[in-house]
Amino acid sequence: MLARSFTAFCIAVNALRANLFTMAWRSSGTTNEELISKLKANGIIKSDRVFQAMISVDRANFCKNKPYVDSPQGIGYAVTISAPHMHAHALELLSEHLQEGKRALDVGSGSGYLTACMAKLVGSTGKAVGIEHIDELVSLSKQNLNRSPETQEMLDNGQAVFVVGDGRQGYPQYGPYNAIHVGAAAPTIPQALENQLAEGGRLIIPVGPRDGRQYLYIIDKTNEGTTNRKRFLPVSFVPLTDKKKQYWR
Repeated sequence: MLARSFTAFCIAVNALRANLFTMAWRSSGTTNEELISKLKANGIIKSDRVFQAMISVDRANFCKNKPYVDSPQGIGYAVTISAPHMHAHALELLSEHLQEGKRALDVGSGSGYLTACMAKLVGSTGKAVGIEHIDELVSLSKQNLNRSPETQEMLDNGQAVFVVGDGRQGYPQYGPYNAIHVGAAAPTIPQALENQLAEGGRLIIPVGPRDGRQYLYIIDKTNEGTTNRKRFLPVSFVPLTDKKKQYWR
């Protein structure tokens, strides 16, 4: 029975992997609505909640170059904003943990895009925290949210918060978190992030060396406080590092 369950899981993962890598790259559009609609049509976005959140946060406010192309783009400081299909996939993996009133942490928040989407999902009674070790990116994130009245309101009422710090250590001031997303690859899973997961919470993080194989891991914390780790998909991310090692463009 166990063998059959594992086989079914492997088949599901392989199907998802095939879907991501054959369909996602066809999702580019000329407007935010076209991009998000294609992500939904191609099966990357599955829930209406994620669709509505991504429709309401215009990617062009967070990415100057080719905002509606489904590929990573540079935002300066040797940092990239992930491809839209990766953001959609992350939000789907975390959607059950991004309910009204919940708390979320976005490690390596970059230009603030995914933090804003997470803030939309946790609602006005929740809080999404974006943490970056580059001061200028934290300032840029706030500027980007101020470009739209809808996202500006989230910043003004504390629904979206941006802080400077070492994301590998999390941000315990607003924890524990129901959902944690890490946007860069760590060599190992930081214990501090696992510790700041709320019971029933979920952490997703790419793990692996800079030039080697990386995998997206899903870490779920049970209601008893134990954690379950699962290697999910092969990915390719910039390394999760400290400010001193960050290359400045």
